Amino acid sequence: MTRVTDGIPLSRLDLDTLLPYLDLHLVGATNGVRLFKAARVSWAGTPYEEEFERLRQEIGQERAFLKRLIRSLGHRPGVVKMAAARALSVVAEFDPLNPRRRKATAGAQLELEALQSLLKGKEALWSTLLALGPEAPAATGDAVLDRSALVQLLDASRRQQDTVARIMRQTAPARFLRS
Repeated sequence: MTRVTDGIPLSRLDLDTLLPYLDLHLVGATNGVRLFKAARVSWAGTPYEEEFERLRQEIGQERAFLKRLIRSLGHRPGVVKMAAARALSVVAEFDPLNPRRRKATAGAQLELEALQSLLKGKEALWSTLLALGPEAPAATGDAVLDRSALVQLLDASRRQQDTVARIMRQTAPARFLRS
């Protein structure tokens, strides 16, 4: 993560509050990568498999961005939190909402709704960080939160939500309507 000229000044950030918040989002992102992997497995052999794989890769890249951001603030994610994140992500890989990977069940619907919730939380993260922005650009070398990168991440979160919502709408009749 490099210092940027159009960003949020480091000197203005309350790191005692911000860093635990970012850590918790990193835990969520760790689980999100695994949950999207589980969704790809659930939807294997359908037109949606590739979309879930693309979303998993994007969320993995966003997780890496968040981890770099945390490190650029001079912080290392807590060992206990990250151990918990790894443990929870193993549970997520078993897909507790849809363990049998059936597409025409309430579990499949809940799986899609859970993915939407994760994406909504990620949208809130980027939106919150953008809300910290100054009226005028920070002095060169003083900023760590790149506004243009945050805007791109926010837009990606919304696009990802639209993708999952579309899949949910297109697949709902197979779950809830009798043939």
